[in-house]
Order: sequence, then structure tokens, then C-alpha cells
Amino acid sequence: MAKVCDICGKKPVIRNQLVQSGKAKREGGVGRKTTGITKTWRLPNLQRVTSHVGGQSRRIRACTACIRAGKTLGL
Repeated sequence: MAKVCDICGKKPVIRNQLVQSGKAKREGGVGRKTTGITKTWRLPNLQRVTSHVGGQSRRIRACTACIRAGKTLGL
């Protein structure tokens, strides 16, 4: 499956992006109001790396957190 880390299973997340107007109460205003809500995607930072899987080299898609942790060295 595309855009999924082969090691930890990290995948895209759907979230809401808020657009707000107004001045915050702590700054002397009457408060912030939400004027728009848009669906947006948060994608994992995937890289193609070569890893040894079962004694042979394979190219896998791994997130940078798994690469930094050293989980791609020997699967």
C-alpha cells in the first residue's frame, strides 16, 4: 500500500485545518471565531531505503523516525 511505512505502519492522517478571525481575549478582544474548516492530510515522511530482508537486499519505504532509530538495518 502506498504512503505507509513498511516497518511501523505509519500512514496518512486526516485532520481539520481551521481558519480563525478576531482578536484573542487575552489580548483585549472578544475572542477568536472559526470562519472556515477544511479537511487536510498529514503525510508521513517516507524514504526509499535498501534493507536486508531474509538474507537478500530489498528496497522498502520507511519513515524517517524508523531510519533514525536504526530499524532498517536488519529486518
